[in-house]
Amino acid sequence: MLRSTLRWVTSFTSMDQSKMTTLQNEPTTSDVPTTPDAIEVDNSHTILLKIATLYAERLMNDICLVVDGIEYPAHRLILCASSDVFQVMLMSPQWSESQESRVTLQETPQCVPIFSEFLRYFYTGQIRISYEVVLPILSLADKYNVKDLITLCLEYMQNHIAIAAIHGTLVSWLEYTSNCGHYEITQTCQNFIKWNIELVAKTSDFGNFELDVLVSLLHQSSLVIKDEMTLYKCLESWLNYQANRMKAQLPPLEYESTLKQLVIAVMTPVRFPMMSPRQLAELLLSPLTKKYKEFFVERMAIGMSFHSGQHDRVQEVIRNEDDGALLFEPRLYTVDTCSSLLTVENFHNLPAYHTRTLVFSSHSFLAEHAGDRACEWVIDIYPKGVWFKKFFLIVWQGTVEMPEHVIRSVRLSLTCKEPPVNADADMRVKIGVLIYGLQDGVEHIARVTEITHRFSKTDRVLNLDDLLPFEELNPQPSAKSPNTTSSYLVGPNRDVLKLHIVISPAN
Repeated sequence: MLRSTLRWVTSFTSMDQSKMTTLQNEPTTSDVPTTPDAIEVDNSHTILLKIATLYAERLMNDICLVVDGIEYPAHRLILCASSDVFQVMLMSPQWSESQESRVTLQETPQCVPIFSEFLRYFYTGQIRISYEVVLPILSLADKYNVKDLITLCLEYMQNHIAIAAIHGTLVSWLEYTSNCGHYEITQTCQNFIKWNIELVAKTSDFGNFELDVLVSLLHQSSLVIKDEMTLYKCLESWLNYQANRMKAQLPPLEYESTLKQLVIAVMTPVRFPMMSPRQLAELLLSPLTKKYKEFFVERMAIGMSFHSGQHDRVQEVIRNEDDGALLFEPRLYTVDTCSSLLTVENFHNLPAYHTRTLVFSSHSFLAEHAGDRACEWVIDIYPKGVWFKKFFLIVWQGTVEMPEHVIRSVRLSLTCKEPPVNADADMRVKIGVLIYGLQDGVEHIARVTEITHRFSKTDRVLNLDDLLPFEELNPQPSAKSPNTTSSYLVGPNRDVLKLHIVISPAN
C-alpha cells in the first residue's frame, strides 16, 4: 500500500500542465447527480489533519529543504501546491533543484528562526502572526509567492499599526512594504507616522528611517506636530542614532563628512520661519547648531527675515530654493496658540442630533512683526446627525413652508467671530481636524481632515460634512455584535469622541 501511494505521489508531481488542467476540470460534488436521500458530508477537518500529520511525523517525504544547516523534510506536492516559486523550482527541468532530493535555501537571519512555522503553514493553514514576526513571515511569503499568506500578513499589519508603533517596528514596516510594492499598507504606515510622529520618534525604530523617506515626510505640510521646534528635536535624535551607527563603521574624516551631509539634508526642509524669534534664539545654544554654525545661522536668518517683515528676502528664498514656499507654510501644529481639544464625553448617552460647542482663539498672524492679534472661533460638532426643523421662509410672495430634514452626517461647523471689517477683504486660514482613535489599547490620531478656506464679512461659516463615516462612528448593534463600539471612541470606557481643532493663518 505504501509503495502504491508513493508511486501515485511521484506520478502526480510529474504531471504536465495539460494533465493538471484536465484534473481541474473533473466534475465536482455539485455536478454529480444526487438522490433525494443524499446528504452533504464535510470531513475536511480530518483530511487536513492527515496532511498535517505528514509534516509532523515526517512521513513519506521526498525532498529535504536545508536552511542555515537545519533540515526540513517536506513533500514536493505540498510545496508546489502552496508556492508558485516552489512549483517552478521543483517542476521545471531547467532548474537543477527539480532533480535534487536535497535543496539548500538562503534566508536572512530574521527569517531563519521562523522558517519551520512558515513551512508548517503549507500543511496546516495555521500560523501565529504578531508584530514581532509579521515582517519576516511576509518576507518569506513574498519570496516564495504564497499569496494567501501575503494577504493574511497585510491584513494583520493594517489592523495593528498602533501596536507596531508602540513597540518600535512601524518604520521597518514602512520601509519594507514600500520597497516590495505593498502600497496600501505603505500609505497606512505613512499616515500613522505623519499624524503621530512624536509617538514614533520616541522609539528606537525611528532611527531606521532611510534618509530619502524621512526627507519626503519632512516636505509635507500635513505633518502633525506640537511645533517646529519639537520637530527639530525629533530630527536631532535621528541624527544622534545615525552618528553612533556610522562612528563604528567609518574612518574619522569620512564620518565627519557624511554626518555633515546628513545634517544638511534633514534640516533643510525644517521650517525655521515657523519658529518664534525666541525659539530661534534658543537654537543658538544647541550643540548641533554650534557644530554646524554656518549652515544653521543661514537657515535661522531666513526665519528672522520672515518675522521682521523683510518681504524682499522672503520672496528671494521662495524663488531660489527648491520648495522654498513651503518654508513659510504652517504644518498642523497642536500648540495652544493655534489649536484646541474638543471632546464629547458620555458619547453613548448623547441624544441624536445634539451638538457640542467649543470657543477658542488662535493667532491671526504667524509673523512677529504683524502683532499678536487673536481671532475667536466657535466650533460646533454634530456627531449624531443634523436635524433641520420645519420652518417658514418669508419671501416676497408670502411664506413658504420648509419641511423638516435630517442629514446622516458627522458635521463640524466653524464660525469666524471676527472676520475682516472690510467687506472686500478676506482671511485665509489652514484648518485641520485631528480625530483620535483607539487600536490595541493605543490612543492615537486616526484620521485627519485638512482644508484651506477664506473667511470674510459675508462668509463667516464653514460646514465640514462626513468628517467621519456616520456608520463607523455610530455602528448599529446586531445579533452577532450586540456591543459594537466605534474605533473612534477613546477613554477608559470607550465613550469619548476626541478631536483636535487646528486653525493657522495661511501665508
